[in-house]
Amino acid sequence: MNFQTKNIIASVLLCFIVSLAQAQQKDDASKCRYVKTATGYLMVLRESDNVIESIEKLVREEKIPSGNFTGIGFAQEVTFGFYDFNLKKFNPKTFNKVEMGSITGSIAWNGDKPSLHIHGVATDDKFNAYGGHILALKVGTGSMEVYITLNNEKLERKIEQPLNANVLQLPCVK
Repeated sequence: MNFQTKNIIASVLLCFIVSLAQAQQKDDASKCRYVKTATGYLMVLRESDNVIESIEKLVREEKIPSGNFTGIGFAQEVTFGFYDFNLKKFNPKTFNKVEMGSITGSIAWNGDKPSLHIHGVATDDKFNAYGGHILALKVGTGSMEVYITLNNEKLERKIEQPLNANVLQLPCVK
C-alpha cells in the first residue's frame, strides 16, 4: 500500500469516528430528561448535566408552584457550602468524582425565578462522606435520578435579615 492510499484510508476512518462521536452527542442531547408521574416528575440526568439548572428549567417549563425532591447518582463535581453566620455568606468546598448518596431539597419561587434549597451527602472511593448545602452539582459518569413531588400552593422565598438568608415564606391560613 502506498503513502497516498494510507492517507486516504486514515482520512476516511477519521471522518467515520467523528461522525460516530457527533451522532452519540446528538443522541445524548435528544434523550428525555424527565417524565410526569402520579405525584410529580422523575428526572434522569446524564453525564455533564447541571443538576440545579436542569431542575430550575423543569420548574419554569412545567410551572411547578412548589415541591420537594430527592435524588441519587454520580457527580462529576459537587460544591458544598457551609454558611458563615458572621460573614453572612457560604464558605464553599468542591469535591470531584463522588457518589451522591442523598440529595434533598425544596422548590419555591423568588419573584419570577425558581428558588431551590438543596442539601446532600457525597461519598468518595474511600467511603468518606461529605455534606451540607449544595451550591453546584454536575452529573458524573452514569446518571443521576431526581424524584420531584409537587405541592399545590405557590411558595416564595425572600431574603431575611439579620442573616441575609433566603428563607421560605409560609402563607398564614386562618
